Order: sequence, then structure tokens, then C-alpha cells
Amino acid sequence: MARKVEKTLEEWAKTLTPTQLQVARQKGTERAFTGEYDRHKGDGMYACVCCGEPLFDSAHKYDSGSGWPSFYQPVDAQVIDEEVDSTFGMRRTEVMCDACGAHLGHVFPDGPQPTGLRYCINSASLNFKDRADVEAEASKDEQDA
Repeated sequence: MARKVEKTLEEWAKTLTPTQLQVARQKGTERAFTGEYDRHKGDGMYACVCCGEPLFDSAHKYDSGSGWPSFYQPVDAQVIDEEVDSTFGMRRTEVMCDACGAHLGHVFPDGPQPTGLRYCINSASLNFKDRADVEAEASKDEQDA
């Protein structure tokens, strides 16, 4: 389980771009087909832009045609927190980073198997790390332990 990260909006503003701040900390949404990771094909891990918690593996990413990066599952169910979102006259399930509460996007029950879920995530809420870099960091952490 990740450590809980708590900061004020002013503290987050020092480390995030205005778009990242608006999306991740103020529950905004980037326009469809404009995000950096919508059509991204790299092999690696997508982490929370706020706290760095690994959230989604590129192996679980697919092109949903929605205009946002889509995944059929997170790296672990415990890295995601969910709550009902009734904004804009809709009833949806919002997904947030469990470690810091960052708004990521929404999850819908219209994804591919094996889960049938579509985690529709804002690129502005993510940072991508190449798999080789992730593995090198893990190896270094093991050596340091």
C-alpha cells in the first residue's frame, strides 16, 4: 500500500503545470484527442503525475476511440479509489489515485475482456516511464535495501 500524500493546492501548484493542476487537483477534464498519451504506444508504466504512484501498465492499454488513454485494469486494484460522480447530469464512477487523491478520470463498464472495464484517464494526470527505466529503478531499490 502506498503512503498517503497530502499537500495544499498551493503546494501542488509549485510542482504541476496549470493543466495538470486543473485536471488532477480540481477534477477537470482535458479535451478528447488532445492528451499526450491518447495514441501513445510506449512499453512501460503510467504513474500518477502528482505523487508518482504506478497506476497503469501499457500492457493493459487499448484504443477505445474515446479520445483519452484507456486501460482495462490498473496495476493493482488498491492503487485506485472510486466514488460516484453526478456532475453534468450524468452518473459516472470517478477514479482517483489512492495515494494522493488526484483525479484521474472515470471507469465505465464497456471495456474489453478480461475485465469488461474501460478506465478512461486524462493524460494530464499521468506520467509515462519506459519499462527499461522502471526495471532499472526496481533493481537499484533492491540493491539499496
